[in-house]
Amino acid sequence: MRLIVNLPAYNEEEKIASTIKRVPRIIDGIDEVFVQVIDDGSKDRTFQIAKEAGADFVYTNGVNRGIGKTFRHAAFRALENGADIMANIDADGQFDPEDIKKLIQPILKNEADMVSADRFDHLKAKNIPFVKDVLNRFAAKIIGSFMNVNIKDLTCGFRVYSRETLLKLNLPGDFTYTQETIIDALGKDLKIVWMPVEVTYFEGRKSRVVKSIMNYVGNSGRIILKAVRDVRPMKFFGVPATILVLLAFLGFIIFFINYFVSGFKVTPYLNYLLTSSVAFIIGIQLLIFAFIADMIKSNRKLTEDLMYQMKKEKYKK
Repeated sequence: MRLIVNLPAYNEEEKIASTIKRVPRIIDGIDEVFVQVIDDGSKDRTFQIAKEAGADFVYTNGVNRGIGKTFRHAAFRALENGADIMANIDADGQFDPEDIKKLIQPILKNEADMVSADRFDHLKAKNIPFVKDVLNRFAAKIIGSFMNVNIKDLTCGFRVYSRETLLKLNLPGDFTYTQETIIDALGKDLKIVWMPVEVTYFEGRKSRVVKSIMNYVGNSGRIILKAVRDVRPMKFFGVPATILVLLAFLGFIIFFINYFVSGFKVTPYLNYLLTSSVAFIIGIQLLIFAFIADMIKSNRKLTEDLMYQMKKEKYKK
């Protein structure tokens, strides 16, 4: 059983060596532990220091491509290097690498396909910015209710993936990957487990992803909507379509009741008729979109099944 611990890194020359050295190399149930670093075009000595600190595999994107592409690169490299399990952990040392031992257990016991660290349970993240805390909890609740799953932490990058999960996941995102992988995994009926961990956010440290709150909310919102649309198209389009059609019928009923009671007068109640007609037309359009999107989802599933077989053959151990 081979575990590859992946550290995505960008300008982490001060922290990456200590993080690499803290990665546990002896874990019950694991025969081999390797450390893999994906340098996202750092402008400092991250690449050289990672090699000197004992990382087994060190790769570079050449230029700064963002965490989405960096994670995709990491997943493919881990498969290429024969990983049975890949653990992904930040290079800056905010998470404790010893927690990897805990996170891999559900996968070793075949109780999960993917395990995510949970920063918001009883081991609450220390020094986490208030806005980041609130936004993460809110997004997890919204997406969890839509996917019918209790998502405890939607955006944590400290996760463990089985080999089969890495082969099955569809990873199109460039800006980020954390939300998409959760939604995509749930859409593929993969079992996800959340485990509480301790994390301490460094005071004054600037996020590599969040340049501004509005920018982050906008990008994340777009990514989440796109992912949910692809995974649950009937629900995404069907729920608003049903609501609009029901409201339209209610408006028509109110109009006709008033029409007959008033002695067949139309003008005083014309707004009910117009509003209901518009709501009905939009609702029917959304319903048509739902069926078209569901057909696209079926074709997408066939394509992803083919991609899975191709990747399985390509990365055969």
